[in-house]
Amino acid sequence: MALVKKTTCPACSHARRRGRNLKCLSVFDNGNKFCHHCGWKHTEAGNAETMTRAYKKPKQELPEGIPDDALAMFKERGIGLEVLKRNRISFNGKEIMFPYIQDGEIVNIKYRDSQKKFRQEKDAMKIFYGLDDIVGEKDVFIVEGEFDKLACEVAGITNVVSVPDGAPSPNTETYNTKFEFIDNCEYLFEEAERIIIAVDTDAPGKKLEAELARRFDPAKCWIVRWPDGSKDANEVLVNHGILELMTCLENPQQIPLQGVFTVDDYSDSIDELYESGLPPGNSTGWLHMDDLYTVRPGEMTIVTGIPSHGKSSWLTALMINLANKFLWRFAIFSPENQPMQRYMSIIASNWVDKPFKKGEHERMSREELSEAKAWMNEHLYFLLPDDDSLGITDILDKARATVRRYGITGLIIDPWNEVDHKRPPGMTETEYISNSLTKIRQFARAFMVHVWIVAHPAKMVKLIEKGKATYPVPTAYDISGSAHWYNKGDNIISIWRDIHNESKNVEVNVQKIRFREIGKAGSRYFSHNIMTGRFTPEASETKAGYINN
Repeated sequence: MALVKKTTCPACSHARRRGRNLKCLSVFDNGNKFCHHCGWKHTEAGNAETMTRAYKKPKQELPEGIPDDALAMFKERGIGLEVLKRNRISFNGKEIMFPYIQDGEIVNIKYRDSQKKFRQEKDAMKIFYGLDDIVGEKDVFIVEGEFDKLACEVAGITNVVSVPDGAPSPNTETYNTKFEFIDNCEYLFEEAERIIIAVDTDAPGKKLEAELARRFDPAKCWIVRWPDGSKDANEVLVNHGILELMTCLENPQQIPLQGVFTVDDYSDSIDELYESGLPPGNSTGWLHMDDLYTVRPGEMTIVTGIPSHGKSSWLTALMINLANKFLWRFAIFSPENQPMQRYMSIIASNWVDKPFKKGEHERMSREELSEAKAWMNEHLYFLLPDDDSLGITDILDKARATVRRYGITGLIIDPWNEVDHKRPPGMTETEYISNSLTKIRQFARAFMVHVWIVAHPAKMVKLIEKGKATYPVPTAYDISGSAHWYNKGDNIISIWRDIHNESKNVEVNVQKIRFREIGKAGSRYFSHNIMTGRFTPEASETKAGYINN
């Protein structure tokens, strides 16, 4: 199912107070339609219905009046009564109330008490604060808090929204649950020409800035920088005044042109490296592997090996480890593993560590299967383009969409030979592979996604040892097509086992690591439970001090 176009919704566009012409309805090539604003859908069979949303709406009536002590607090922050009235700020006797409004209707309320504790309506919809102020705007500002949104309005700039929950701490492993609000109104940002990110300059704000830029089209994103001594819009208003705040907002910096940089673009990052050193990648989940190979977003790993030696199984186990340990989410293009329900049963078996099907060993229970399905639903997104949309560009387009909507940090292409490799006239296979790997690497770096590509070696020469035919450990140079596999891959891993001895361990051969803080070349050995797919360190390495994380 591929997106054909976006248009207005027959169920809600005509009834909206603002933004009637906004294209909130996605139309797909199989006839299905879905509205991102009201939830209306139309199926291929011609059935139309309104989806039931599991959101509770607050009361639309708000208390009148704000006590003097609350007004004084706003006044200290440079925010006057006129701005409060326009944004329908109110007080419930104990807390300041910030109404979250979509199309003129209150869909959520955020509360702030005198101890600066915040809460929101239970089970209410998550949206940007100030959402109606950006309808139809070509420039959209994003700030980190409600007071920053109000401060920008004092400076005469109303086309501003705030994220609803501020910035998570720098140690947060994943932002996945923090970005539900984008899904509920992403069509508004598609209409914008510039998305101007004006969040805090502290560590959480920096991480939020990077994640927002990653999720939205980086080519549309601009960054606001605050003067020294002020970390956000409200502090600039208080410390420097309206004119300085206007100057900052009206002069954002465009995200650097791809491939064009100065030292100033990296000055802060260089200082961070000086203080903390080069960061390694994330643990594989197998302690005995981590000195050879760790996983860092923004890189590309080539996985090769002779068919049936365990490439996909080992990569599946690695994927599960990263999702369990670091809450990573993955987009998976694996048409070779269809039907999908069979592939999902394999993943479930690995995750539960019990066989899926009946047999002589204990099978996973119904409850364990339900838990596995819930886990997969949270972490895995399967890409199944139509047969005429299997090219690298199509796969990367869908991967970009999953970055924006779900915040994936891993993309698996398994295997390479299932990709539709239509070369332009006059382009050699070597040139095509070079161009394709360049596109994938650019995607990985631009969106900070680690990409794994499973690629089969070409026909290999058999070796005869003790009267038995065997194959040597393949390398990236053995992959069909080009030496670019070795040259352009950041990391190269080959999976090999002795096909004449089922009990012999699987060898994971790390053949190339581009950046030395990530790992080094070498081999590690695993035992592989064929019934569940689990990989565990080989016994002698466990005795040597390695344990399975």
